[in-house]
Amino acid sequence: MSGGRIGGADRLRELPVRRIVLWGLPVVALLIVAIAVAYFTPVFSARTVRIEGLVTVPEEQVREVVRIPEGRSMLRIDTDAVARRVAGIPKIHSARVQREFPGTVRITVEERTPVLFYDSPQGSHLLDVDSVEYAVEPPPPGVPKLSTDHPSGSDPVTRAAVAVLDAAPPELRAQVGEVVARSVSNIELNLTDGRTVLWGGADDSARKAAVVLPVLTRPGTVFDVSSPDLVTVK
Repeated sequence: MSGGRIGGADRLRELPVRRIVLWGLPVVALLIVAIAVAYFTPVFSARTVRIEGLVTVPEEQVREVVRIPEGRSMLRIDTDAVARRVAGIPKIHSARVQREFPGTVRITVEERTPVLFYDSPQGSHLLDVDSVEYAVEPPPPGVPKLSTDHPSGSDPVTRAAVAVLDAAPPELRAQVGEVVARSVSNIELNLTDGRTVLWGGADDSARKAAVVLPVLTRPGTVFDVSSPDLVTVK
């Protein structure tokens, strides 16, 4: 006989489902309320902005571009947008923004480091390892001078000079006082002791870097490693 009767076993199966629904709805409602409170109220607002990694950039300059509204919930802070604004400061290479609950925003920056400078009527222009021209100010001690016809961060010869200096061994870079770049394939390193290294272009720099330090132990004033298979000393 068929009909709408529900057996005892069916009723037992329905009981746990009803209990889950009855208990689950309040839990879900509480979660929604908690998220709303955290997202839209000052309970988890950003109270402290901690900035790390600054060396030459004033902290106040960074705080001016952070622009986190007072009382803004930590969950509503666009960390990527804040990082982009901080990284837009010319002397800053990169920035990372992190939330540290309950109320701290930590900003970690990496400043640009000059590897070369060139002189102009406006002053000394600093270039970093990416050939970014980011400041006009006196260079720190030990930064080599760039001598080339049309120096700028977009100039291919300038970029080649930066690449050559970056590829040179650290022991050699520490001795360089001037980089003379006549073309992308004619770059020389003038050392502070009066010796000259003819490097050529940025191509094959790994092999040039491998042979240049042993070559510099020989007597001479001009060391040509532009062809690493045929090194000459004069």
